[in-house]
Amino acid sequence: MATLASDNPLAAVSVEVGETALLTDDATLALHSHDVLSRGGTPLAVFGPSSVDELANGIAAATSAGIAIVPRGGGMSYTGGYLYHGGPFLLVDTGALDAILDIDQTDMTVTVEAGCTWDKLYRELQPRGLRALAWGTLSGLRASIGGGMSQNGLFWGARGGSAVDGAVSMDVVLADGTLVSTGSDFFRPFGPDLTGLFAADCGAFGVKARVTLKLVREATAFAYGSFSFDRHDALLTAMSEIARAELAAESFAFDPFLQAQRMKRDSLAKDAKQLGNMLKAQAKSGGLIKAAKEGAKVAMAGRSFLKDVPFSLHCIAEGRHQAGVDADMARIETIVLEAGGSVVENSIPKILRANPFPPPNSMLGPDGERWVPVHGFLPHSKLVEAWERLDTLWERHADAMTQAKVETGALIAATGRTGCLIEPVFFWPGAHNPLHRHAIERDHLAKLTDRPDDPQANALVETLRNEVIAIFRDLGAVHMQIARTYPLKESHDPAAWAILRALKQQVDPEGLMNPGSLAL
Repeated sequence: MATLASDNPLAAVSVEVGETALLTDDATLALHSHDVLSRGGTPLAVFGPSSVDELANGIAAATSAGIAIVPRGGGMSYTGGYLYHGGPFLLVDTGALDAILDIDQTDMTVTVEAGCTWDKLYRELQPRGLRALAWGTLSGLRASIGGGMSQNGLFWGARGGSAVDGAVSMDVVLADGTLVSTGSDFFRPFGPDLTGLFAADCGAFGVKARVTLKLVREATAFAYGSFSFDRHDALLTAMSEIARAELAAESFAFDPFLQAQRMKRDSLAKDAKQLGNMLKAQAKSGGLIKAAKEGAKVAMAGRSFLKDVPFSLHCIAEGRHQAGVDADMARIETIVLEAGGSVVENSIPKILRANPFPPPNSMLGPDGERWVPVHGFLPHSKLVEAWERLDTLWERHADAMTQAKVETGALIAATGRTGCLIEPVFFWPGAHNPLHRHAIERDHLAKLTDRPDDPQANALVETLRNEVIAIFRDLGAVHMQIARTYPLKESHDPAAWAILRALKQQVDPEGLMNPGSLAL
């Protein structure tokens, strides 16, 4: 590793990028030292480049001075991706690099700078009747596309794959400041998949500067369905069959506890605003009469339609022709009924599809509790076993959880034809950190209780997360947002891991690019 300049480590960087690109005030450093869950070390400065050239020059100057580079996207993560404790480092915030550079409607690609959010891209493409193939996570109001390429992610467009499956090529700045372009302008891959080598690397191989994504035409016909299940196995059986048949563009479910949390979280006033957006979306796809009918159904259902529902499943079918998506939804309903489920009011998928990137207020619980997820992607054949092992885990720790006021629910989401995500979520009393106070809407935050930190509850949540990860690993799960939390090395064939190590040595010989991420 290069030797750190001892007098003023940032001097060489300041010469290259200017002092205004380096933020060192206490508030900025505190904010960028936290993710949703934890606190890392304090960076020497937060580097906010205003151009790709400045990004490359600043990284080159920093690593030449022996300063580690830690990239940060929109900051919506919770696995330590940009939290570093190993020595002096420069945290790179690409938020100012948010330009949409080219929308190619002929070749169906869009090129953006890495700091562009999923929400910004969606709003720019929607009037053109276009969207990205995989078009973001629910945190897309703040989550950046560069972060999505590094951490990977999944929700919108899940039938077509995860965030990185939608990438054609990337421009990546290596640790020495070299700008590497992967792939071609319109097709991936051309030979070995260089784009794939930098995808989901959690910033261990380089800092994303620009990304070219695949475009698809936005659907013009939609159908929505919500369903109730008494048992987890019936729910998972239905979700698996719907996924295998590719009937839903999105298919997601809540367990009883998480469902109750959602019903507590959103205010009626906010629902009314979202209903207005839904009506606009319905009017575009089905006319004003249909929009009025759908809006009236949602309004009449209010917030009581899931009151006595144990597990709920929500599906969105979309396509070019209304008859086709209606047929898909009819088939989904048949699958649900055959599995033992029943039909309920479909307000949730309607409102969510019309408002795909809500404010990240769910970073805290409805009463101000701390919140953190942990997840695993599993094949259909392992879903029921995984759920039942998790239930056994909660039972084993029930007394300790009650004492520490730690509660848990779960989100389930289909991920293409081959499997589903199971994402347990923890809520517990604890102090709000600078990221919460920065990202959550002020009026919403003002309603929440900020409790003192609880070391006992924090320790129990950490124990439970580790035990969940162990269960997932035993079942052969894979993960996104690996960062410094999920066991990548232990889950790889040794020969495959050696290839990753060799790649790290090639692109980062001094070990200064997000050291420790991916356990590299």
